[in-house]
Amino acid sequence: MYVSSGHKRLVAGRRVALAVALGACVPYVGASAQETPPSAEMLAPVNVSVTGSRIRGTDVETAQPVFTMDRQAIRDTGLTSLADVIARIPSAATPEVTPQDTLSSSTDAGGRYANLRNLGAVRTLILVNGRRWTTSLNGLTDLSTIPVAIVERIEVLKDGASSIYGSDAIGGVVNIVTTDRFEGASADVLYGVNGKGDGTQKNGTFTWGKSTERASIILGASYEDGDELDDSKRSLTRTAYGPRHPDDGFGMGPFGGVVDPRAAGTAGAGAYAADGSWAPNRYVVNHPGGVVGNTADLANYHPYDVNSNADKYSTPQDMTFRASSKLRNLFATGRYNITDDIALRGMANYGVRDTRSQAAGYPLESGSGRTSDLAIDAGNAYNPFPGYDTDFFRRTTELPRISWAKSKAFHADAGAEGSFLWGDRTWNWDVTYGYSEARDSRTDSGNINLVNAAKALGPTSVVNGNVVCANAADRAAGCVPWNILAGPGGTPEAVWNYVQSTTTARQVTRTNDIVANLTGGVFDLPAGTVRVAGGLEHRTENGRYVPDPADSAGLTTQLASNPTNGGYIVNEAYLELDVPLLADLPFARELAVNASSRYSHYSAFGGRTNNKYSFRWKPFDDLLLRGTYAEGFRAPTVADLYAGSSESFESFLDPCDSVYGAAASDAGVRGRCGAAGVPANYRQIDQSGAQVNSATGGQNPVAFRTGANPALKPESSITRTAGLVYSPGYLDGLDITLDYYKVDIRDVITPILAGDILNFCYVRNDPTYCGRFTRAADGHITSLDESLANLGTLRTEGYDLGAHYRFPETRYGEFTLLSDSTYLKDYTQSSSPGSPPRQLAGYMNGVQGLYRVRSNLSLDWSWRRFGATWTVRYFDGLKDSCWSSTVECNRPNELNAITGVTGVSRKGSVAFHDAQLRWQAPWNGNFRVGINNVFARKGPLYYNVSSAGGGSPPYNPAFDIDRYFYVGYQQKF
Repeated sequence: MYVSSGHKRLVAGRRVALAVALGACVPYVGASAQETPPSAEMLAPVNVSVTGSRIRGTDVETAQPVFTMDRQAIRDTGLTSLADVIARIPSAATPEVTPQDTLSSSTDAGGRYANLRNLGAVRTLILVNGRRWTTSLNGLTDLSTIPVAIVERIEVLKDGASSIYGSDAIGGVVNIVTTDRFEGASADVLYGVNGKGDGTQKNGTFTWGKSTERASIILGASYEDGDELDDSKRSLTRTAYGPRHPDDGFGMGPFGGVVDPRAAGTAGAGAYAADGSWAPNRYVVNHPGGVVGNTADLANYHPYDVNSNADKYSTPQDMTFRASSKLRNLFATGRYNITDDIALRGMANYGVRDTRSQAAGYPLESGSGRTSDLAIDAGNAYNPFPGYDTDFFRRTTELPRISWAKSKAFHADAGAEGSFLWGDRTWNWDVTYGYSEARDSRTDSGNINLVNAAKALGPTSVVNGNVVCANAADRAAGCVPWNILAGPGGTPEAVWNYVQSTTTARQVTRTNDIVANLTGGVFDLPAGTVRVAGGLEHRTENGRYVPDPADSAGLTTQLASNPTNGGYIVNEAYLELDVPLLADLPFARELAVNASSRYSHYSAFGGRTNNKYSFRWKPFDDLLLRGTYAEGFRAPTVADLYAGSSESFESFLDPCDSVYGAAASDAGVRGRCGAAGVPANYRQIDQSGAQVNSATGGQNPVAFRTGANPALKPESSITRTAGLVYSPGYLDGLDITLDYYKVDIRDVITPILAGDILNFCYVRNDPTYCGRFTRAADGHITSLDESLANLGTLRTEGYDLGAHYRFPETRYGEFTLLSDSTYLKDYTQSSSPGSPPRQLAGYMNGVQGLYRVRSNLSLDWSWRRFGATWTVRYFDGLKDSCWSSTVECNRPNELNAITGVTGVSRKGSVAFHDAQLRWQAPWNGNFRVGINNVFARKGPLYYNVSSAGGGSPPYNPAFDIDRYFYVGYQQKF
């Protein structure tokens, strides 16, 4: 990167800042160890625009909080995913979808995403060389499709930038700058493994390049293979609620259960509840030592006790904690200078990602029949109530649900760039056409074909001494009777082949993008040249999602969804102006302002204009003051506007629960529940049919639905930043940065989760949410709509502090101390206009840890060919829901801002330590070995962690789960 002499130290300090944030050695530290220049050489790109501005020049760069990390620093983290590297930044957060999300049916599951300022991956714009990359229907950019081998550096703009780049740049911008000149060849391999022996990472890259005076070409390939991590190998994830409550959270069991089908009031068939409703008896087949007797004889059954685990199952023992992933990438980039002032360039990348995750077998019951009741037929030979259609329940543990996701991403762009003189000033221009396409598929096995299951559970007859399906046509089509009550080992392979379902859903997204930019100096003022940039962009976004027809029709137990098909056209124009006001004066070594404006017109909802204003002021050489005011927006994605409805199972606490819900302590909530027809003694039940036994609630036994909204409008935002960069001349090597930020977002596009909908209706008394769900006469929720809407506001506010000091060189080598921290002052959500805000800073909120303080501290040492780095990553403690009013509830009188129920559990902080050693061999080789999480620290357990996105509550997906050992080697030729 070119750095002007007036800002060398300020920019250098900021480039170091991201390296510390990620616990890596800084570029110039490693450079000192190179006594012999390598034969494979990266040639620094020239005349590169800075992220956050289209105007060429480093004066503009220093006005914005941009952090830069080069390829060496990325490699020194020991991480093989760009998403993991970015996640180490203190101001980064957990994205909506993580590798631990094993329950999602979305084709985005398995991808790797970035999230800045806790504002979500959909509000973090990902660029490659300043241009948009492939996105999914849900607006997510999978960073695993970008091979690390071609990355020259990562630039992170922690500021709003819609006036420059358009939609999505609310939380910030991550710009992946790729190498455009390479001489020679380089091979890099890495092997890593977790402390439990699983989660092995194998990574290899090869890059070759050739450059001449006028042309350059780079070819490369990369391969990464990451094995899965299993819940069963870790006490933290082996049970649903962790080691403190190993006997809680059990789900439906693997041995067959039945519901007494005899008429209400029949002696011995059940009992009447206090509210007058009939509660039939439920039985489970005896299974001593796992052996099941005659399932047709009711004498071989015992009453089902919903409060006992004897007939239940701990589902995490069959689940993956983190999905396995295999990545393959091929890439090529080239450049040809037609003349000294005109160049052609192009880039192509093709990547394939395969992921595999596993969940426990399906909790099959009569209610799984969706449109019709699925029951054991009155004439079925295995029915313990002959003559009655009998409802049943049983988890098919022999048939775990396995998902294979495949993503094929292709990106190609071609363009021309150059410069010309206008008067005595140089102007730069570029024109680029880019095409991106992602083809995703997801294959799910382990579900049940409900049509075939109904036939297999239907009437039977005896033919030649064998029990067979009674219907001859069904027999001819392969029907085999299913003794579903027999439990594990009692179902023959022929039955599984008949009743199981394997289905595939497919998704395609395409982006066509044409961009033209022009920038240069206009005229001179006493303080310098007034510069301007302008450009046009035309983009089309379209995609479609095709679920498996059987799933979509509700013929299987797989979560149902409807097809998606749609797109929109975007036409945009922007203008940016940079004006130097004062220079080389007392208390005004530099004073300049920058203004930009972008108009965006979407065929889906019309036009919007977003403006940005910034200033930079150097009262003296050692100090830079900067500030910005930026308007931004996020357009609804294709899925937001056009997706068909889909199903999901949610975990939540019903506020009307008479023991753990808000109704237990709040008379107002109790009254509103009663007015809605909920019985006074109502108890929420979980998937197993048991009453919830803590304030964490439980998973609903029926699926809820979510869907798109074609009437959505864009989100709008205002971002304010102010900061300083201080590099004192009296202490060479010290750089201090301090930045304040505040982001306000209106008309937030959000799927409203079940717990929030119920709390908004009953606890916050907002009637706009009460029509989104229905209840049965006994109070249980039978349906709930989580469809998208523009609702409420979101605000985040805080400070970033960086302090970086490069000590004077000593006989023992060079030392660099690096510290980077974020303080979250405010994080406030409001559900709808006029509703009371929720102050969530300091809470565990779903998969988002809204830490008050997050910090990295790193000490780097280099001496001759050796180097070492020690890094500490600190996460502040968070507030969580209490387990109950008397258990794990150290603040019982504090109102929980998330649930609206009294009682908060404040969990402690945690720090993870990383270490790396490296040695540069004289034959142009480089060895590195390291341990992440040296002391095998475990973070606190948070019961607010959601299974949607997080996958394995109660463990925070942002925390290290084990020690991680790795060794790597690079050879240059």
